Amino acid sequence: MGSAPPAQIPTSFGHELRACLRCRLVKTYDQFRESGCENCPFFKMEDDQERVVDCTTPNFNGIISVMDPTRSWAARWLRIGKFVPGVYTLAVSEALPEEMQALCEDKHVQYMPPKRL
Repeated sequence: MGSAPPAQIPTSFGHELRACLRCRLVKTYDQFRESGCENCPFFKMEDDQERVVDCTTPNFNGIISVMDPTRSWAARWLRIGKFVPGVYTLAVSEALPEEMQALCEDKHVQYMPPKRL
């Protein structure tokens, strides 16, 4: 197993699921509000409920569970091989707000906007 502790697994799979707009980690709104995003702690979602709304989306396609991202071809193909084990979406269709994109740049963290279809 990899050295990173895994992200929280969603506590339910209903309409309250959201995906991080940067890393595509999937958790419930309450989980993001309580503990933020394990891959993107610099968003500080647990300190600011508005950040959860800004940095996550309920609109995403497909779900994949990844136990060992460094060894998973699917994780590498989805470009999540460097993230913590957890549940991810295959695709989000919205971009991060510009203010959050600037934060990624300030923290020298890669952000890949969604591809336009």
